[in-house]
Amino acid sequence: MLLKSISVVLLIVALVACGGNDYKDVKMENAQDSASYALGFNIGRNIKSQITDINNEVFLSGLAQAVKGDSSILTNDEIAQQITAYQQQLAEKKDAEMKELGDKNKKDGETFLAANKSKEGVVTTASGLQYKILKAGNGPKPKKESNVTVHYTGKLIDGKIFDSSVQRGQPATFGVGQVIPGWTEALTLMPVGSKWELYIPSELAYGNQQRSELITPNCVLVFEVELLKIEK
Repeated sequence: MLLKSISVVLLIVALVACGGNDYKDVKMENAQDSASYALGFNIGRNIKSQITDINNEVFLSGLAQAVKGDSSILTNDEIAQQITAYQQQLAEKKDAEMKELGDKNKKDGETFLAANKSKEGVVTTASGLQYKILKAGNGPKPKKESNVTVHYTGKLIDGKIFDSSVQRGQPATFGVGQVIPGWTEALTLMPVGSKWELYIPSELAYGNQQRSELITPNCVLVFEVELLKIEK
């Protein structure tokens, strides 16, 4: 997939580069020109974020030779091998970065939870889940098989919000047993009408997986959850 994407983008960039025009002199005189520029800029921006640590001069030389139909310095097999090696290098670099980040998140999370458990009103369960009752409800408690409707805001331990039904203005409905373990445990303890703040260790959340740009490996997650009702 990456090889195919790179090939298409490089061809487009090469055609532009070999046109002989300075990009500063480009004039957009009609809708086609504007669309062409927008497409080219967007592709360039995307490829810039995907391809790193390359020699730009050699890179452009290869592009020009390919578009002109000149002979390559490398054989086709060598080209394929070099691209495969580059992809492997990128993957290994990404894995190393994620491991380093995961280790940091693990340490930061343990420090946060250790300090948090001694704060007033915070309860720690046998699993390691921590919660604080912000508003006590007096309704029934859901079972693991129940469907519930809740309002919630999810944050990292630094307070950065990564998801919020409150901000969207639309409560969420889902199965109690279909969410992360920390949520499942907490919901089965909460009476309807309650609002709790949950402090969920990574083992009860997404573990060493990266779920999004903000939810990286071994993150402790903090949720403010209001249990609105149990669906029938």
